[in-house]
Amino acid sequence: MKSRFFSIAASMGIAFAALQSAHAQPIKFAMCYDLTKSYGFATPQIVQAARDYAQVLNQKGGIEGHPVEILVQDHGNEPQRGIECYEKFKREDAIAFDYLSTPVTRAVLPRAMADGTVMLQSFVGRGDAVNGDVFKWVFPIGPTYWAQMANNIQYIKTKSNGNLKGVKIAFIYPDFPFGQEPIGVLRTLAAKEGFELHLAPHPMPGNDQAAAWTQIRRFNPDWVISWNLSNMHVIASREMKRNGIAMDKYIAVNWFNEVDIANIGPENAKGIKRGTNVVGGQNHALIQQIIKDLYENGKGNGDRKHLNDVYYNTGLAMYATAFEGARQAIKKQGWPLTPEKMKRGLESLKNFDADGLLAPVTVTVKDHGGGGKTRIDMWDGTKWVSQTDWISAYSDVIQEIVQKESAEFSKSGK
Repeated sequence: MKSRFFSIAASMGIAFAALQSAHAQPIKFAMCYDLTKSYGFATPQIVQAARDYAQVLNQKGGIEGHPVEILVQDHGNEPQRGIECYEKFKREDAIAFDYLSTPVTRAVLPRAMADGTVMLQSFVGRGDAVNGDVFKWVFPIGPTYWAQMANNIQYIKTKSNGNLKGVKIAFIYPDFPFGQEPIGVLRTLAAKEGFELHLAPHPMPGNDQAAAWTQIRRFNPDWVISWNLSNMHVIASREMKRNGIAMDKYIAVNWFNEVDIANIGPENAKGIKRGTNVVGGQNHALIQQIIKDLYENGKGNGDRKHLNDVYYNTGLAMYATAFEGARQAIKKQGWPLTPEKMKRGLESLKNFDADGLLAPVTVTVKDHGGGGKTRIDMWDGTKWVSQTDWISAYSDVIQEIVQKESAEFSKSGK
């Protein structure tokens, strides 16, 4: 009877907290995403994860007594539509804005800076935005593309007995802002470490990579780093086979998931590697809680199969940091939650890893990135196997480029 009493009391407490939260002013997060064009392979899972986590929080009283509301609108990866989405949700009092698109992020950024609104930029966008002195309202929490690329090179250096001189590295990428983002870092590291670099761009939407892979075959690389997306990886795998390039030379950007593995073929993909920003799989405590609280009760915000996808975990990691920033802001500064308070809340994150979902991040007034740690995973034919710990390499090189690029932004606003 005693355990049943406390169980009932706990349930009543949660119900009361949820009721109390329902009458409180909501905390609104705006997700202006490409749901229909270039990034539709990943954005639905990320939105699903954010909504699931918000729902679990709301069932327990929200964030410091305030319900979380997720606002979603498609921008189709078009900068002008991204700006329109920003203006709409700004009128609806969103506290933070997220675009998950490098071209849209770059287009909206100057406006957000001028307005003094918090812009979330995890895992996408311009790498120099980690400079909080310049980009005061932009938060690329987690590794930027620059940091991920640097960590990929560090992995190759480790596999080359600590010496990259004469090592041949090809970089294949779609020839638009996302793919072009890490080129400056690559060139800087090539000059520093002495490896041979071959750039192999291909046109969007990435269906025609034949010419690029012919060039790569002639270059005869030791490694291929790929900034491809979605089905581009499948096409790349076919071109590698056609050109006699071993799969275990391929290191993909983080946007490479279990669907891509299935489309390539689990056995065919054996040996392929990817840079990873978050822990994969369903074993994490938060995912288990979401399954228990939502999906086992038919209350999930999307298809349950997406919980097997690393993109879902990516969304959880992104919004775990955002929600924790809001919690810290309200806890330390009180309600109402203003953009300035939200900014300070995010800048107070210290060694935050969402219970091991991502590498620990510490955000400060000067550093809005939080560390730039990634790791390399390899597909062994049946599962992903970590090849490294969380690493953050070439921080001096990254910082030098950050200072240079952010200084140019300060002068031109671009």
